Amino acid sequence: MDTQRQWGQPPGGTGPPGPGWRPPRRRLPAGAIAAGVLLLVLVLAVSSLGNLRWWPSFPNPFGAREVDRSQPVLLKAIEDLEVFKAATGNFQVVVDLEEGSRGIPLVIKGERTLFVAGGSVDAEVDFSGIGEGAIKVSADGERVEVTLPRARLTQARVDPAQSRVFSRERGLLDRLGSVLSDNPTSERELYQLAQAKMQAAAAQSDLLARAEQNTRAMLEGMLRSLGYSDVTVTFRDPPS
Repeated sequence: MDTQRQWGQPPGGTGPPGPGWRPPRRRLPAGAIAAGVLLLVLVLAVSSLGNLRWWPSFPNPFGAREVDRSQPVLLKAIEDLEVFKAATGNFQVVVDLEEGSRGIPLVIKGERTLFVAGGSVDAEVDFSGIGEGAIKVSADGERVEVTLPRARLTQARVDPAQSRVFSRERGLLDRLGSVLSDNPTSERELYQLAQAKMQAAAAQSDLLARAEQNTRAMLEGMLRSLGYSDVTVTFRDPPS
């Protein structure tokens, strides 16, 4: 069949195209199609294997390392607890410490440090010293009297996680000296001052009274659950 007639055009090819005329399809060369398919395969392969390491990784011989040469923990003693921790006071103190020289301004020589410290003090009652006669029970088994030593305060504990140097001002000479030599234990005095202030604040608070009140409530509840209807708890100073 004639090609021109096949596409709806007269044999001469000079007339207008017929109603069923369609332009002939342009086909890509086989080489271009093969190159496109190969490029697509390479892109997929690279994207799927992008996380793979083609070269082996070697450790950096000059990299930083950390070696723990600490000795194992040694258990020195096990002691049975014979005290009742009846109350705990949480404290916060701001230590304002200034050190300088007479006649020399702080700008030239001296140091002022603001140290914010947090810690706690416990109030406890010692049950180990209770001897004979400390617990008296009536003949009918209805009443009981308990005599205990007064509550005492433990040593104040400064928590490093709640403590920090808020600000530090140094004179010119002190700043120059810190460049040449640094004292890693310079904050020890701050911790000691904060501990002493917390201890004094705990002694002036109602922590001891609260501890005795809590101890009395604990013993009354326990003894009443054992059948005693009348419970008396007395705190006295230990004999000298």
